[in-house]
Amino acid sequence: MLRKGKGIEILVFKHPLAGIQLVKGTIELGETSADAALRELAEEAGILNAQIIDNIGVWQPGYDQVWAFYLCKTNESLPSSWTHFTSDDGGKEFEFFWHPVFDDPSLDWHDIFCNALFYIRCWLASSE
Repeated sequence: MLRKGKGIEILVFKHPLAGIQLVKGTIELGETSADAALRELAEEAGILNAQIIDNIGVWQPGYDQVWAFYLCKTNESLPSSWTHFTSDDGGKEFEFFWHPVFDDPSLDWHDIFCNALFYIRCWLASSE
């Protein structure tokens, strides 16, 4: 999710064991990548009323993975930060906040998510 605050910001969260990440997950059997994106947003962030407004594209980060990015919106204003308990991996509490898209990621970011942020920056630059 992106929002306009002081510039464009992207929704990220701090995983208690694995650093700062973007919401993502595996596509379940019979599910489209768009359906998976909305499901993961609900499961990981507690955002239940999101809608997809644009397909950002597909990125191959390596590791035999393919990531599909979607631009989502909600009809409600989301807070600056919140925590959400997810049942993933036996249950974890994720700390959500907004990161300015064009600010450098901190050392808490895993490399793969730094590269994903760069992909999204490129998409934003090409869509202007």
